[in-house]
Amino acid sequence: MIPAGRPFPGSRGASFAQNLSRNLNTAPGLEKSHKQPASLKDSSQYPVKAKVSPQKLIERYMNGESDAVSLLHQLARVFQFHLEMKETIASGDLQMLCFAFCVLIDGVEYKTGTGINKKEARLNAAKLALEEFLPSLEQFNLSLPDTTDVPPPLPLKEESCVGGSCHNRPSYEAKVPVNMQIPHAVRAQLTRLMSFHPEFSGCADTIAAFVIQAGSECKVVALGTGGFNTRENISSNGRILHDSHAVVTARRSLMRYLYRNLLMFYSKNPTLSQQSVYQHKSNSNFLCLKSGISLHLYVNMMPKGAAVIPSKLYLNPLSISAWKVSNEIGLHLMVEGKLVSVFSSEVENLAFKVVSMSTADKITQWQVIGYQGALLSHFIEPIYAQSILIGDSCCSEVRGMEFSVCQRMEGVTSQLPMFYCMMRPLISLVPSVANCTPSSNQLTHCINWSEGDSTLEVVDGLEGKTVEESPFKSGTTLASRLCKAAMLHRFKLVAKEAERQDLLVASSYREAKRMAKPYQEAKSVLRAYLCQKGFGSWLEKFSVSDNFSK
Repeated sequence: MIPAGRPFPGSRGASFAQNLSRNLNTAPGLEKSHKQPASLKDSSQYPVKAKVSPQKLIERYMNGESDAVSLLHQLARVFQFHLEMKETIASGDLQMLCFAFCVLIDGVEYKTGTGINKKEARLNAAKLALEEFLPSLEQFNLSLPDTTDVPPPLPLKEESCVGGSCHNRPSYEAKVPVNMQIPHAVRAQLTRLMSFHPEFSGCADTIAAFVIQAGSECKVVALGTGGFNTRENISSNGRILHDSHAVVTARRSLMRYLYRNLLMFYSKNPTLSQQSVYQHKSNSNFLCLKSGISLHLYVNMMPKGAAVIPSKLYLNPLSISAWKVSNEIGLHLMVEGKLVSVFSSEVENLAFKVVSMSTADKITQWQVIGYQGALLSHFIEPIYAQSILIGDSCCSEVRGMEFSVCQRMEGVTSQLPMFYCMMRPLISLVPSVANCTPSSNQLTHCINWSEGDSTLEVVDGLEGKTVEESPFKSGTTLASRLCKAAMLHRFKLVAKEAERQDLLVASSYREAKRMAKPYQEAKSVLRAYLCQKGFGSWLEKFSVSDNFSK
């Protein structure tokens, strides 16, 4: 689902051309920035430089009279976009790579260029960026303004963006700031929930929340806490929560919110239907989020996995082993609270343990196949987070998160089925919303809540079931409202309301998921792509855990 006003992320040229078009509307400010001082402009002893059009600058580059780095700097001054050249990590055959850089234009990242030294890597990165950027100007027929001859490019400066704010940000960034309403909304919702149940305040040290933004209003619709996998064996009846990490808990709470809104949409009550977040998609059998509605993810800790790479990790020539780099940036598993690389020899000894993919890897996957999951994809288009806000006071950069979510999946969109893409979120650091210390007797407890719930549910992450003292309990079995069996029940309710008899014939939870063919295709493409790029193989779950019917 792409909110109204947002370009399709698979066509990055369109995105930047539209950004540039907006920046060109500020021509008066641009002209002002190029005016000579009053004391000089009338002086005949200071010759005025001849004007050179952007077309001429591009022509010089095409004729080999200037290099790619210079042209990018010149165009940045003409169109007033923010240009950054960032050192990063290359993928693929790591042993053959040395230095790696990528170009960012107005915060959006282009392909990575590599070289045997930094100068060559920057130049190659600039060439790759221009290959996509220049056609976008022609495609959208942008009127390119005349401007005074641009001075030689200045060295790029490293800008600190800790806390979600930067000094001297360009005009486009100023128009799209980090929405500080989001962490404020999360803090307010968490405070409200804890005020009703202060005895569980010790469960809220690790938090994730999904926020819906509609216009200027931000509303928390799903929230989760926790940091454990269950120690129970794989459940065959779908009533055990095997992964209770905060982001996973929040995402399953989001799914409950999406199901609730589907029931509202298909309701015979026009008022309820109108209050749903969905609308019919033109020329499609799927629903999508209403125009102007976007989804955002907040986490108060940097997701574990490839997102947490050492800040000084570089591919220096012949000085770092490819094995070490692969372990840092590849896929990871969570085993009994421990992070394990898929390349580690420890993986061979995990056959009888409950294992899940790392939080960073799961977010990477969801930004490609959507947060809605397989069952909901029978009804709605993929839903992506437009931004990821990290409220971790211990972090000073989001370089690893950007690499994990964006760069590892660079180029996968063209291989995905219709409606699926690699959505590049805006990733920012923001203030934390929680400073509580976990209670010793609640270390394994996890909270979940979604909009419409009368109260929160507390689950023991090691047991995978609701605790006896939980404000909400679904029954004597203590199965969580987030478990697979509960999701299958909601799926059947929606299928019945939507009069989808083709879905009601599914014999099991596993069969209902398999019937979502475009979703399964997208997931297969993603996992094969990661493996092909050298990031490792995705964990395959035991099929028995999905083989239940009610």
